[in-house]
Amino acid sequence: MGCVSTTAAVHGRQVLYIIPSAFTEKNLIGKTCGKELKVATMHERLLKIMEFDDVLIALPGVFGTLEEIFQIISWAQLNIHQKPICVLNVNGFFDGLLSFLDHVVEQKFITQSA
Repeated sequence: MGCVSTTAAVHGRQVLYIIPSAFTEKNLIGKTCGKELKVATMHERLLKIMEFDDVLIALPGVFGTLEEIFQIISWAQLNIHQKPICVLNVNGFFDGLLSFLDHVVEQKFITQSA
């Protein structure tokens, strides 16, 4: 996240960090470049992301990233938003997840369009 935000800022783009207070309390965020908006919870973070972002792009990450990916996909299925959702599959990072989603489609739990 730091590399992407730094590059965006260097090229004149606005950068907004939406940071749950638990991240700052545990020093999980390094130095930032841009504005910081501190929120109380991960859910509040996602609501703010939905408010400010036009496109939702998931970069490689762990449990919080996976939670956010599935939450925004669920919201799209419920027509809460119609924003594009992208997964940046750097060096095949999300290959296992994408295979799982293909399996879920094959098992007819969701449609290909989901």
